[in-house]
Amino acid sequence: MKRKCLIILISFFCYGAAVAQEYVAPLQVNPVLRMSRKQPMLKTTTLTLPFFEDFTGYDPIPDIARWTDRSVYINNTMAQNPISRGVATFDALNAQGAPYDSTNPNNYRYADSLTSQPLDLSNRQPSDSIYLSFFYQPQGNGFAPETQDSLLLFFRASTSKWNRVWAQEGTTVQPFRQVMIGITDTSYLHAGFQFRFVNKASININDDVWNLDYIRLNANRNLYDTTVQDLVTTLPPSNLLNDYTSMPYRQFVNNMSSELATDHSFTVANHYFFSQTINYGYSARETTTGSILSPWISNSDNVAGFTSKKYQFPLYTIGFSAGGPQAKVVFEDKYFARIPTTVEPTENDTIVHQQVFDNYLAYDDGTAEKSYFLHQSNTLPAKIAVEFHLNQPDTLRGLAIYFGRQSPLAFSKYFSIAVYNNLTLGSIFDTVRYQQDLYSPAYVDTINHFWIYRFDSALAMNAGTFYIGTIQPAQSGSDSLYFGLDVNRQGGNHLYFNANGYWESSIISGALMIRPILGEYVAGTPVAPDPEALSWDLFPNPARHSLTLVVAGGTRYIYQLTDLDGRVLRSGEARGQKEVDIAALTPGVYLVRIFTEERAGTPKKFIKL
Repeated sequence: MKRKCLIILISFFCYGAAVAQEYVAPLQVNPVLRMSRKQPMLKTTTLTLPFFEDFTGYDPIPDIARWTDRSVYINNTMAQNPISRGVATFDALNAQGAPYDSTNPNNYRYADSLTSQPLDLSNRQPSDSIYLSFFYQPQGNGFAPETQDSLLLFFRASTSKWNRVWAQEGTTVQPFRQVMIGITDTSYLHAGFQFRFVNKASININDDVWNLDYIRLNANRNLYDTTVQDLVTTLPPSNLLNDYTSMPYRQFVNNMSSELATDHSFTVANHYFFSQTINYGYSARETTTGSILSPWISNSDNVAGFTSKKYQFPLYTIGFSAGGPQAKVVFEDKYFARIPTTVEPTENDTIVHQQVFDNYLAYDDGTAEKSYFLHQSNTLPAKIAVEFHLNQPDTLRGLAIYFGRQSPLAFSKYFSIAVYNNLTLGSIFDTVRYQQDLYSPAYVDTINHFWIYRFDSALAMNAGTFYIGTIQPAQSGSDSLYFGLDVNRQGGNHLYFNANGYWESSIISGALMIRPILGEYVAGTPVAPDPEALSWDLFPNPARHSLTLVVAGGTRYIYQLTDLDGRVLRSGEARGQKEVDIAALTPGVYLVRIFTEERAGTPKKFIKL
């Protein structure tokens, strides 16, 4: 039976060993793909040799000029040390970025596919020595495919039959490996030849990841024609900021020297046998105004064969003035590396990085590779908090959260958002500045894929450190809320959690994808009424001696009265109207939850006088 791939982490403390409550899980949805369905209609275009693809575009779906399907994810974050910028990622998510099957835990079948446009090989002979080559990598920055999972390659014969010509079973992460396949069978030398990559996976759990890169199909090759012979850019460039990935521009300019990294850089790989003399450099501009921040800076260097090299640059002088304290500012740095005297693919010679200054603080880069959650106790609330800092006073308006999908979806897992002035490691103690209750997780395909929770009251914040996060009450289930985890960023040193009654530092590598929103009024993400929610009410509110629950239609239900930490204080079964004695409760704020066998009602808050 297919297992869920979860990494269980162990923490050790001076007073003894304990199993930590932090877990990492696969992504169950990819909102980037959901937002990228505006491509032209697919059409068949017959190509001729040579065929080349290294996925260096910035669109997350395959180029329709070369490919006929849309299920793989084109990106530069899921692979480790790609051959060149951009890979095609195969997983268990369909063309809309959702699981192929969200209900059957044992459904195992073909998942993603990548099919070439037809290639006319009708005038070719076996003696033309046609070879297809490609590089593949299991796992990358995702989860490893297991041995029953596989990546497969099919060729389309003149009879229209698809024949499997290569397969690789799942394994753990490894460097990219190249495969060479000769095309000598005359049944493939026809006007409509195609090749297709497919992965087999357990299609309700996205823990079967493969990355594909640098595909070449041409004549006059041989089995030993494995050298790429290309100078390329590879990994994403570094950030201009030394800690945050994004912050308001007004906060940045208030303490620019502390926020800026010491330099900025990008990485070049020389795939030639021999060393190459190259030109490399960068330019920078502000995208909204077109203001030049740095003109083209060009240098030359000699790069040894089969090596990668990082080029670092001193930071350019930043004298840009924003249009106002709330203005969004975007610096775009374009890096290049090329061999002036050699004809080779040029699209992969450049790579772009955008440094965004907007109305939020972030450690993540906006893309999730995994999900993070806490294994929750039945008797204690589960808390997370991320540390942030302000360089000048500002107004905290809310929190943007990237929730990871989980099965079943966590719509009923209500939580609070808390802002802390401080917290004490190894202790239960923290100082809550603000708390807002009865939020529910939500999944949205907005432009930046985060759900925005707006505070009822804006918070005037002083300069300095604060913490913000979520509190999930007890009795919420051991598989707690899933948050997006950006494993390419080192933000884990700012993450803290409390699942055992005391605060601990996270030992997870990566950045949790929650972002405090600052500045002017911000609208929360609109929430449509849930047509499946159970209709019910309670009165009076506030109440002193008793509380009356009313469920429409005389439905039999279970009720739970809890404190804000989720501890159940009153519970029972009822039908229609039920009076609950609350006289002995301490005055304060409480919650009531209603459940039936099929559905749940929205929790309601009441005040005990």
